Amino acid sequence: MKRVKIWFLLMVLLVPMLVLSGCQSVTKKSDSADTWARIQRRGKVIIGLDDSFVPMGFRQKNGKLVGYDVDLARAVFKQYGIKVDFQTIDWSMKETELRNGTIDLIWNGYTVTPARSKKIAFSLAYQQNQQILVTKKESNINNFKDMQGKTLGVQNGSTGSSVLDEKPTLLKNRLKDKKAVLYDTFPEAFIDLNANRIQGILMDKVYAEYYIKHQPDGNDYSTYMSKDITAENFAVGMRKGDTTLRKKVNSGLRQLQQNGQLKKINEKWFGEPSNFLGQP
Repeated sequence: MKRVKIWFLLMVLLVPMLVLSGCQSVTKKSDSADTWARIQRRGKVIIGLDDSFVPMGFRQKNGKLVGYDVDLARAVFKQYGIKVDFQTIDWSMKETELRNGTIDLIWNGYTVTPARSKKIAFSLAYQQNQQILVTKKESNINNFKDMQGKTLGVQNGSTGSSVLDEKPTLLKNRLKDKKAVLYDTFPEAFIDLNANRIQGILMDKVYAEYYIKHQPDGNDYSTYMSKDITAENFAVGMRKGDTTLRKKVNSGLRQLQQNGQLKKINEKWFGEPSNFLGQP
């Protein structure tokens, strides 16, 4: 009877360890696999995005998905005869979704950072951006110092959230309780800003400028850009093992630059003929 009990206890202890070990092996294999052949066989690539991030990828009132990154991704993979399947994801879980293999790429105003580069691989950078503070003019908040004792909103998992933590003396330590309110999407943050529940949003310049421009009360907002926050680059994120996919994306972007399509897409969404394409 004692032997049976001991055996049972050993099984109770070992099974979770074996399951965990198996999960780690699958994740590690997924990270190191080159999946281009599989993408070709199924004829589509799955891209994860936040579908409320104007103008990179967002839903129109009729539900149609549009945006700069949507056009750019489709133009790249059209060259290879591969369909693009966009999948809405929780932005704070984007790297997990990529690592688990539920998506093939993160392509949605995704900023290159040293921390992210340790986990994933990036394509060539195709657009530049910066984090800025957005406030209501009536609040008379014109810089970070004016946020002393005030409440700030940031998107969970965003670059703005990372900047806040990496440079706490710049803005975070000035805030009420020295912390920001986290939102799943920027539209949710704007709702609270307009209701005066928060006094500012630290967010992407490309989003802020597009959003404010398309609001009937756009003149009610102020923006502030600090010289202490460096400019950043948008690029496509993928698993480190996807070396062929990375080459295909980079080659596709270069081709769009050469044939003028990149310039046209920039003009369509930003009103500027930018043809930026550089290293991450």
